[in-house]
Amino acid sequence: MTSLFPALIGSPAERPALRFGERSLTYAELAAAAGALAGRIQGAGRVAVWATPTLETAVGVVAALLAGVPAVPLNPKSGDSELGHIVNDSAPALVLTAPGTQLPHALGDLGRLEIDVREAGREAGPESAQHSLTAITALTALTADSPALVVYTSGTTGPPKGAVIPRRAIAATLDALADAWQWTGDDVLVHALPLFHVHGLILGILGPLRRGGSVRHLGRFGTEGVTRELNAGATMLFGVPTMYHRLAEALPGDPALAKALGRARLLVSGSAALPVHDHERIAAATGRRVIERYGMTETLMLCSSRWTPPDPRPSVRADGEPRAGTVGVPLPGVELRLVEEDGSAITAYDGESVGEIQVRGPNLFTEYLNRPDATAAAFTGDGWFRTGDMAVRDADGYVRIVGRKATDLIKSGGYKIGAGEIENALLEHPAVREAAVTGEPDDDLGERVVAWIVPADPESPPGAGELADHVAGRLAPHKRPRVVHFLDALPRNDMGKIMKRALKHD
Repeated sequence: MTSLFPALIGSPAERPALRFGERSLTYAELAAAAGALAGRIQGAGRVAVWATPTLETAVGVVAALLAGVPAVPLNPKSGDSELGHIVNDSAPALVLTAPGTQLPHALGDLGRLEIDVREAGREAGPESAQHSLTAITALTALTADSPALVVYTSGTTGPPKGAVIPRRAIAATLDALADAWQWTGDDVLVHALPLFHVHGLILGILGPLRRGGSVRHLGRFGTEGVTRELNAGATMLFGVPTMYHRLAEALPGDPALAKALGRARLLVSGSAALPVHDHERIAAATGRRVIERYGMTETLMLCSSRWTPPDPRPSVRADGEPRAGTVGVPLPGVELRLVEEDGSAITAYDGESVGEIQVRGPNLFTEYLNRPDATAAAFTGDGWFRTGDMAVRDADGYVRIVGRKATDLIKSGGYKIGAGEIENALLEHPAVREAAVTGEPDDDLGERVVAWIVPADPESPPGAGELADHVAGRLAPHKRPRVVHFLDALPRNDMGKIMKRALKHD
């Protein structure tokens, strides 16, 4: 099995690798720090990583991957019950932390190993480099299916499940994205994503390191930080829809931000659908289209648009232009199909036929840790993974996500309706700041469409009839909301995803 990080030994020693705030590591320093740590944890079984947005988290995960030790990222914001479940389920030998970190009681007697990046960085000489090479050679005993990470799902339908992500999945996803986005070692990525999940850790940290590029982590998202880093040479920005919504809101009064975003080679949104309204506002102000990508913990990345830079300025390939409201087409190596409730394949690319997304490919996880029942239930008899996401495909194969099967598929009056497209339509109304759509039982329709609205002006919210007519005019009459609730804010998780199960009907 080849190294996940050939750039660690192939890049110039002084090439920047990681920067968090004022702290940074070159590739030589990263190789020394991660190599030294890899030597200490080799053979440890599994290790947990207290995944704060710090250099130590990045070094800890890289070290585990060099040593061939599966890493379990822990969300520092998780409650005691969830942390206790994850630690008991994954049984790590120890937890890697930054020096001086206060750990919660939920971690019990789990041993800890502090990562002193400063000391390891000072040792970036021949002896330390040799230590790194020794750790890297441990990869020769690994296979493509050897576990690399155990990433826990959000636990919306029960206790979080540990998705075992193999080395091949990380390599396949990052290389497919490199092909789609022409991602190279010349790129500098800026983001402010948490490091305990796929988007922030695998794409946002391991992605640049696999390419030999660099990453600048903002610590906390803010328009000033984005402006500063893009003006200082960053070429790519990764974010979630909440972040891009804030950028879109700030653009009219912040010409410096608009200019900075216009300089970016690539703006990427993921983890949830980016509303069409925000797509259009950003494009109009910056001349840049946000590219969406689609994936999940168990599958890593599945779809995206493609990008290439012809003269005179970056734009998009004719075979993969970013199209607002879609997540592009399947990435190289990914097989994707839509199926009916009975499992039969939907072959019509008509932009209307809603089906569940099922996928196959080298980017998939191998199992849910200690859950053979859940693993078996997640796959069909012929090896396709059931994502639980509902989508339609346009005539040219573009995928439009319309929601989750469990929470976003509304069966009303004989129609299958995706909540996502109604939410996009509502967000196009000037009096709507945020929107979520759910279904609730209806004696006549089976289910009726319910809208949860955060108005742009709380003192003057739009009328329910006005919103219903707005949706009916843009989509179809049967998709209009029958009930409208007004809220001060929508409940969201750490990734900015709306927690629809927390929306209670009267």
